[in-house]
Amino acid sequence: MTTLAFTNARLVLANETRPGALLVRNGLIAAVGTVDLPGDVETIDLGGELLAPAIIDLGVFAVDMAACHAGGIVRIGLMPDQAPVLDDPGIVQRSALIGRPGLWIHPIAAATKALAGKDLAEMAINRDAGARAVGTGRGWIADAGVMRKVLGYAHDLGLVVIAHAEDGGLAAGAVATEGETATRLGLPAAPAIAEALAIARDLMLAEETGARLHFRQVTTATGFALIRAAKARGVAVTCGITPAHLMLSDIAMTDFRSFAHLSPPLRGEADRQAALAALADGTIDVLASGHDPRGPEEKRLPFADSAPGMAGAETLLALGLGLVRDEYLTLARLFALLAGNPARLLGVSAGVLAPGMPADLVVINSDTPWQVSAETLIGRAGNTPFDGLPVQGRAVQLFKGGTRLR
Repeated sequence: MTTLAFTNARLVLANETRPGALLVRNGLIAAVGTVDLPGDVETIDLGGELLAPAIIDLGVFAVDMAACHAGGIVRIGLMPDQAPVLDDPGIVQRSALIGRPGLWIHPIAAATKALAGKDLAEMAINRDAGARAVGTGRGWIADAGVMRKVLGYAHDLGLVVIAHAEDGGLAAGAVATEGETATRLGLPAAPAIAEALAIARDLMLAEETGARLHFRQVTTATGFALIRAAKARGVAVTCGITPAHLMLSDIAMTDFRSFAHLSPPLRGEADRQAALAALADGTIDVLASGHDPRGPEEKRLPFADSAPGMAGAETLLALGLGLVRDEYLTLARLFALLAGNPARLLGVSAGVLAPGMPADLVVINSDTPWQVSAETLIGRAGNTPFDGLPVQGRAVQLFKGGTRLR
């Protein structure tokens, strides 16, 4: 394979961003920083642009290669909510292979058969077939006894459990969070405490079993307080969030904008501010797109009848860079949230610029201005709640294992 050198780069490293070069040999990173270039090297002069680990998007609902590549993503943690559900080793194995070599899919196998929340799926066989985690999907396992078994079995197998955090009894049929906006629009709503109730129960079970537990999205002040307290007493818990819950409140649903129909639903402004505080203080471990492309047949409906979800893969990087410019976090921390931490959760050797790691790289022009447009996103659908938002920063080159994808 070609030896490749990136020079005149701003390297996004684990703890800092600094100028330097990066050498790739045989698909792996060979050297970072001050690099002696061999005679046969192919050189790419980046002219001061950012060179960062390519994004690992944890918790994607659809394989959407075009959207991922546009957003600087080369690996995804695929949610089990597929057709068919990822609860069988053959299905898990096929899903792990369908995107290669351009997109590596790390399946999150269903914790229970058909995601029904009753009988445990064959976790050990699914792990051996390629599953990198097990998950509850879009729903919550209501039976505490079943969830305890899921956590205990996953602990014994060395797998993290990726859980949805909404009490199903309170959230059933709801499309919004209780509050002024939901009342004014007349939408079926659930109290924000539905999240905290689910988190509290699952934290207690994780603490008892010793299991690793990741809440795919935490979005409320009470939820973050529970996570902080659990981390402080040593529970192996992590949590994620999407840009939507950091940047938008339930006011975005005004005029029944179905692109703002998400799961979990958008919260009140106080919870949004709590999410930004949790991002700044390190409570949040993962920033993910929640990519769930939905076409007009599912979104161009009355709000309560529309499907929840947003297309997020193409906008994740630009929105994350906006959080850096607003000084909620550093570039190094952003890429820990986008790549390093997801890699650790999935048990993948990737996500950082370090010798021996796969050369999964994204070159970023952080100054490029553009406007998010539902009509021009190149993925499977354009159902973004950020339609019309001016942003800054784009992935301009993308490499998987040293091979250029764009």
